[in-house]
Amino acid sequence: METMNSGDRYILTVNAGSSSIKLALFVKDDITQKVLVASVENIGQSSAKMVTFDGTKPIDADNHSDATKLLTEWLTSQIAANSIVAVGHRIVHGGQFYHETLAFSDEVLTNLRKLVALDSEHLSIELELVTVFGELLPRAQQVLCFDTAFHHNLPTRSRLLPIPRHFEAKGFRRYGFHGLSYAYILEELRRVEGEVAANGKVIIAHLGSGASLAALQNGKPIDTTMSMTPASGISMSTRSGDLDPGLGLYLANTEGYNAERFNRMVNFESGLLGVSETTADMKKLLEIETDDGRAKDAVDIFCYQTKKSIGSFVAALGGLNTLVFTGGMGENAPKIRARICERLEFFGVIIDDGRNQQGDRLISADGSQVGVHVIHTDEAITIARETAELIKKDQGVAYESNQ
Repeated sequence: METMNSGDRYILTVNAGSSSIKLALFVKDDITQKVLVASVENIGQSSAKMVTFDGTKPIDADNHSDATKLLTEWLTSQIAANSIVAVGHRIVHGGQFYHETLAFSDEVLTNLRKLVALDSEHLSIELELVTVFGELLPRAQQVLCFDTAFHHNLPTRSRLLPIPRHFEAKGFRRYGFHGLSYAYILEELRRVEGEVAANGKVIIAHLGSGASLAALQNGKPIDTTMSMTPASGISMSTRSGDLDPGLGLYLANTEGYNAERFNRMVNFESGLLGVSETTADMKKLLEIETDDGRAKDAVDIFCYQTKKSIGSFVAALGGLNTLVFTGGMGENAPKIRARICERLEFFGVIIDDGRNQQGDRLISADGSQVGVHVIHTDEAITIARETAELIKKDQGVAYESNQ
């Protein structure tokens, strides 16, 4: 963590999840300098906590409004509000309207509110935070960075949903998510491994509470597991991932489910939690799976679906040069990485047990044809970088208009 200087100007990044809010502060003219971080985690739970450089302390945060109040009070106690020139927000869904970073406006807010049904778990919270920080920092430019933007130019065969074609005009398509994370990992590959690696046949597995995979070639995504909403793809902590579409009607007819009840099931009651009937925490599941068959089933399904997705993407890419694990589980669970990579040797994935256990950046064995990497993701850096670029571009336009 860098030291703050009184003359510096800063960019604040805001990343809201379904149960967390994360803040990070960067020097505007040097994004490599991250000077403050803070977060509230486990919002709405008895285990809610606030994490800053002072340490971790339990808090009462029944909702995101409570968490935001605590974070903004802490932030303004650490830094002068007028030194923050811009706030970059992670916005999960840009829908058919937005696929580039842009400055916030009332028109944008109106359009984004139309998309809340696509991701009610995140989008309404994120838009509320844009309003809150706009009021807290009225001199700072509010900038929106879209998680779906990375996948905007997917090939038609990946992007188009196999439903009646007229829905395409209404925005029905594969959007893909975790784009800010994928963008960061791609830049890290380019920075550390070089252009050849970044432009090769790459699969990135972002495995966290929300989990997805993306296939990249020539530095561009060609496919991804999540589709129109973040509930799709592989199974996750509490999300089901892809299901038989007939299940919705069947549950309506036999269990009395309506759309709201079905949505609650697939987003909050399924995945690791639903199969184990115990917990959505992969670490705990690994601890108890020897004695609990349901826990083992949950872990096995997660690893199996991830393995299948890697195999399908290898087919789509016509081979594989690089496999990257990232996200909370991808970075911190060597057992999960090992189980996913097991039986992938036939197309060149061989991991070194020692490197994998240590969580080295390169965990593939010396004889592996595929480079297997563990790379810590940092969406905040991507948000800060895109925000800084937008500010610079806007200042350039303003300068030219005054000439």
